Order: sequence, then C-alpha cells, then structure tokens
Amino acid sequence: MNERNRFKGEPGTKGELTKVKVEIFGESYSVKGQESPENIRLIAGYVDKKMRQIADRNHRLSNVQIAVLAALNIADELRKLQEDYDNLVKITQAGENLQK
Repeated sequence: MNERNRFKGEPGTKGELTKVKVEIFGESYSVKGQESPENIRLIAGYVDKKMRQIADRNHRLSNVQIAVLAALNIADELRKLQEDYDNLVKITQAGENLQK
C-alpha cells in the first residue's frame, strides 16, 4: 500500500488530504489529514510515547484507560502552552503600548 496517497479534499475542506499509515500502541491506523506525512507520523509517535509512559507506570490499566489518560495529559500540556502563549501576547502588547 502506498503510504503517501494524495486525493482531493473532501467537501468542506481545503486542499488535498494526505493518507498515512501509522502505528500507535501496537495498533495500526490509517490517518488522513492536511499535514505532511512527516508531521502526521511525528504526532502519532508522540501519542504512542505518552501511552507507553502511562502503561509502564501502571500495568493494570486497559488500553482504553491508557488512551484516555494520555489524551488528558496531552490536553493539559496544550492548556498550559496556551496560557503561556496568552501571557506572552499580553506582555508583548503591553510593551508595544508603552512605546507609543
């Protein structure tokens, strides 16, 4: 199977979609997205890493529990990064206002 299939965007999307086969936590997935195949693989690898970290700490969890905990951890990372970004924007805007 060709790992880098391109096809026209589906209704409601812009551009072309890339289809990439990835493996996350021992399961194979066919992922479609507008990102490059390299970026899709990078993201899948990150999710796989997070799931394996959680599984290594608690061997009694089911795969679904591991996936949910990984999603919560990643969402928390995103929330913290968004807060940091928002604070930087405020600081930058305040600095610009002082220069006026």
